[in-house]
Amino acid sequence: MKRILVTGGAGFIGSHLCQRLLDEGNEVICLDNFFTGSKENIRSFVSNPMFELVRHDITEPVLMEVDQIYNLACPASPVHYQYNPVKTIKTSIMGALNMLGLAKRVRARILQASTSEVYGDPKVHPQTEDYWGNTNPIGPRSCYDEGKRCAESLMFSYHKQNGVDIRVVRIFNTYGPRMHENDGRVVSNFIVQAIRGRDITVYGEGTQTRSFCYVDDLVDGLIKMMNAEGLTGPVNLGNPGEFTVMELAEKVKKLVNSSSKIIKKDLPQDDPKQRQPDITLASQKLGWAPVVDLDDGLAKTVAYFNSVLRKGDAAGARLA
Repeated sequence: MKRILVTGGAGFIGSHLCQRLLDEGNEVICLDNFFTGSKENIRSFVSNPMFELVRHDITEPVLMEVDQIYNLACPASPVHYQYNPVKTIKTSIMGALNMLGLAKRVRARILQASTSEVYGDPKVHPQTEDYWGNTNPIGPRSCYDEGKRCAESLMFSYHKQNGVDIRVVRIFNTYGPRMHENDGRVVSNFIVQAIRGRDITVYGEGTQTRSFCYVDDLVDGLIKMMNAEGLTGPVNLGNPGEFTVMELAEKVKKLVNSSSKIIKKDLPQDDPKQRQPDITLASQKLGWAPVVDLDDGLAKTVAYFNSVLRKGDAAGARLA
């Protein structure tokens, strides 16, 4: 049994990670400021005596005794991280500094959740960990991209200078239950629009590609990476299956049996044209590879959103 801190633990990925760590018999401290996290995400295990919830913002220091730290706290969708770009940068950089300071003091191992966004609009395909990326440091996405790049730099600087035991993973597009219905990412956007019978909005021609990893697979990778010995990373975690955005829209429409029309809108600035992880390193060093294919994962995600939207509609009807 370990005492494990998960920052951003009430978020989409963080709540699944907390649940898995509890199931494995660990004591889990969930730290979240609830900007994008939700108490609903942790409701099923909040009464577990091995679980502790702390409302806190990681841009401020925190003191506690822990064995491991998963640093997941940061808004990850463009809608959320562009809402307050200065705060997004502060969360990535000051948050990493505070968590590294804690890890140094208590000699905890720390895993930094970085992102495929560090590759920007890549000119290397698929993306390998030794690719330095093609990012715009002053564009609308830079608050997230550059914040995460700096967080990686801080991790390795603390490791080299202070001997902090670090792990760095670069997370590619992840989806599944507990996604925020208004987070602006393609999977949740398309599913909610299809269920509501609204137009499904594809940006650009829909030829840009993405790789979609189901959240359970990602959590497996995070835990394997945290507990691997002698591997600092960075390591790509994502599903190498590559789909165009238009293919995703058509899959969702068919799965929901929706009458929605698929319409096109202008492509946002700096939107990547292609994104696919090379997971050779994760496969060789961690023995990890995703097992949930897109159709199965989408079916589970659609079922979740059907339930959430029905509850929302029922609550709205009672208030009307």
